[in-house]
Amino acid sequence: MTKTAVIIDGKAVAEKIQGHLRSQVEALVQKASRPPGLAVLMVGDNPASAAYVRNKERSCGKVAIASYGRHFPTETTQEELMQAIAELNEDDRVDGILVQLPLPKHLDAVAAINHIHPDKDVDGLHPVNLGRLMRGEPGLCSCTPAGVMALLKNYGIDPKGKQATIVGRSILVGKPIALMLLAADATVTMAHSRSPDLGAITRSADILVVAVGRPELITAEMVKPGAIVIDVGINRVTDYEGKSRLTGDVNYDSVKEVAGFITPVPGGVGPMTVTLLLQNTVKSYIRRLGLD
Repeated sequence: MTKTAVIIDGKAVAEKIQGHLRSQVEALVQKASRPPGLAVLMVGDNPASAAYVRNKERSCGKVAIASYGRHFPTETTQEELMQAIAELNEDDRVDGILVQLPLPKHLDAVAAINHIHPDKDVDGLHPVNLGRLMRGEPGLCSCTPAGVMALLKNYGIDPKGKQATIVGRSILVGKPIALMLLAADATVTMAHSRSPDLGAITRSADILVVAVGRPELITAEMVKPGAIVIDVGINRVTDYEGKSRLTGDVNYDSVKEVAGFITPVPGGVGPMTVTLLLQNTVKSYIRRLGLD
């Protein structure tokens, strides 16, 4: 008799963490002269980016973080963007800076991210913060991988002694989550879309994290029975009737009949990314004002 996987509810966990953050911020503001501040910079009019930015700004309000977002026209130059970042680096009201990606093609995203002060890099992508993660030192960690770790913790899943396989090697998710799982005493295997016989690799995983951006790449026969499956992918696909829907990198309907735990798309990892962005902002605020 088969048993359907436990659904990991990222929205519920995110709301729980945001509730704790709001209580924490309300208490801290009594000691400080201001609330935490987050500045999200967006260049251009990409509809998906605009929706993400609105969500981040709304989320700031939920946890009493001040939002100092700035939206720039598409024709903004690299020099203008770098100047805006430099001003925010010096702004004492701002504890976190995030450059919304993707940027228009004429702009250098890596240069922009590297221009953010590491202690305000709440997206955790500055080389200093990635180096701190590699060395196991305190720092601001990439939001999506940190969100995955928070989901595991909230569902009582301890990676210690487990075989973890990461499918995807991006600097945004794959590499940071591998380091985080290693730090949690998992044995980690890195794979990707070009790994030969991918199924043979993924079938050995007790924890399978998939972040490659390929719709429904992982199917039931590629998953170990009882495995914890974390689907980071989010893809918009169109069916034969022309209807659009969101799907992950995992074939959810088939894999949920094999896995022990699984994240849905949407509603799994996605809500955690914004929540960890808020948590990083509060962490930076506490450190910068000496409130710890």
